[in-house]
Amino acid sequence: MALEVNDANFDEVVLKSDKLVLVDFWAEWCGPCRMIAPIMEEISKEYEGKVLVVKCNVDNNTQTPEKYNVRNIPTVLFVKNGNVADKQVGAVPKSVFINKLTALL
Repeated sequence: MALEVNDANFDEVVLKSDKLVLVDFWAEWCGPCRMIAPIMEEISKEYEGKVLVVKCNVDNNTQTPEKYNVRNIPTVLFVKNGNVADKQVGAVPKSVFINKLTALL
């Protein structure tokens, strides 16, 4: 299950993780965000132990999206060793996320 992160715990949970982290920036009112939510859940289960999937609500947390220049949602950042290694903006098929994940693992 995807973990909720916020402005306060983002650095601790995401940047200090020893795993590849997918950060899903989303909002309740965002239709495309709801479209990829099940994909993020599937990835969190299928890659458990290898990949950490987290969600950051942009309405409740403004500093982190601003820091990472998130202008559109959904935006998924692929964070490896504390650095953004890849990024996906918009709702795309699961295969796109898997291809990006595979390249980074």
